[in-house]
Amino acid sequence: MNKQEIYSYLNDKNIWNEITEHKAVFNMAEISEIDIPYPGADAKNLFVRDDKKRNYYLITVKGDKRVDLKEFRKNNNTRPLSFASENDLMDIMNLIPGSVTPLGMLNDKEMKVKLFLDKDFIESSGIIGVHPNDNTATVWLKIEDLISIIKEHGNEVEIVEI
Repeated sequence: MNKQEIYSYLNDKNIWNEITEHKAVFNMAEISEIDIPYPGADAKNLFVRDDKKRNYYLITVKGDKRVDLKEFRKNNNTRPLSFASENDLMDIMNLIPGSVTPLGMLNDKEMKVKLFLDKDFIESSGIIGVHPNDNTATVWLKIEDLISIIKEHGNEVEIVEI
């Protein structure tokens, strides 16, 4: 799904959302230059794989958090982790670097990717801002709706403390 297809999907399913169109952003520093309606609810997404290239994970945390992959591995019982390649990102989620988002999992035909979602999203406003498979916009969703969308597609979601 591309950006417009994501918008249509959300509207067809009658899922509440707000859209903030903006210049292309490639990191959290660039997001901080944009006026967003829900400060502190923007997501940072890390697409990683294990050392055997068997398991792929999307780690989604609040934008101001840092993720220590060694600590994450220890806390979540995974094999050693590293960032997945641009080719893997394109092949599995049909995304380019800078556009990584949980909504990209809707393009994961084999349901290879497991979402690890920072529990802080649930414990705070209950809103999350993610790209609509394109880094020129942010879609604001209720966290429970995002979880439902991913689970309905068939991917696994785990809420974790990061």
